[in-house]
Amino acid sequence: MIIAVIILLVAIIMLLMIYNMLISKKIEKYNSLNQKVVSLNVLQEFMDTISEEKSANDKIRKINEILIEKYDIKYSTIVIYNGSEYIIKATNVDVKHWDTLKNLHSEEIFKDSIETATPKYITVEKEGERLPYQKMEFGRAKSAMFFPLYIDNVYIGYWIIESGKPHDFDKIDTTILEVVKNNIISVIKTIDNQNIVENIVREDKFTGLKSAEYLYGEGKRKIDQYTTSSICMFEITNIVDINEEYGRHTGNDVITKVSEIVQQSISKDYILVRYMGPKFVIVFSGAEIEGVSDFVLNIKNKIENLSIEQSEEDLYEDEEPEYVKAKVNMVITTYYKGTAIEGTTKKLEEYLELAPQGENDINYI
Repeated sequence: MIIAVIILLVAIIMLLMIYNMLISKKIEKYNSLNQKVVSLNVLQEFMDTISEEKSANDKIRKINEILIEKYDIKYSTIVIYNGSEYIIKATNVDVKHWDTLKNLHSEEIFKDSIETATPKYITVEKEGERLPYQKMEFGRAKSAMFFPLYIDNVYIGYWIIESGKPHDFDKIDTTILEVVKNNIISVIKTIDNQNIVENIVREDKFTGLKSAEYLYGEGKRKIDQYTTSSICMFEITNIVDINEEYGRHTGNDVITKVSEIVQQSISKDYILVRYMGPKFVIVFSGAEIEGVSDFVLNIKNKIENLSIEQSEEDLYEDEEPEYVKAKVNMVITTYYKGTAIEGTTKKLEEYLELAPQGENDINYI
């Protein structure tokens, strides 16, 4: 009788063990599936972030925030090498630790990871220990995963995630993290072009205006706050004649005076840039063409009524200065939010380039 009971108990225990194993596998499968769903959602949020009208730096910071929230990461830091130094692009770690975090490439423990383009996982075994790269800090991070970042086989920096618990990443799905890392690289690669545009904006030395590139970065974010805007490009059509007849310094004065008149005439909500040479662009943010027609005509009249004295630098000794007047040809079109503003300005530029010689009008296309 006792033997039968023992056999029955053993059978029940075996069945329970098998049941627990099945449940464990289902939970593992569910967790794996859940992680994949989370990763797809994260990827979608990455793509949404890329398309937002934000600066490149704001985008990378938001992406880091998404990683922290979706994967429940304690600390996440993205560090990029800009060609001369390592810069922290995004982190939720206190600023007092930044010097350490942006110099991890020089730590012996991570050098092999960078050389082989493979992740590195480190952790402490017990309280009171600290990670090898920590100099003055105890208790903030007890485990970390380091991911070197490469674009087209070129090392560009690293991503490091940290936890305040020892062995916290022991069971994390590294396959998922590799996918996340690759997504970070894709995002960095995508917004790198935006960063280039934002960083090549220059200030014109004669007019103090920003160059045309401003329209494609920060300017576009301001313009795209509205569904439609009106863009006017105008050209000082007789600048070559002025340079030849009165001197190049006088021509520079004409460009400066014209820009001053326009700047004084337009609202601070509108944008004026020196597009190229004698061409300028005014963006009437949120304004319809019909609403700016009279205003543009007024600006044109102000410009052409200017009498600009010949520069002293273009005069011979005892020569009396003459006065010059600028002539402008203007073209206006509608810009729609989200479309390529460079395509719109190119269309306006082509019109002015192909306009009949001597045309001096306001044109609508």
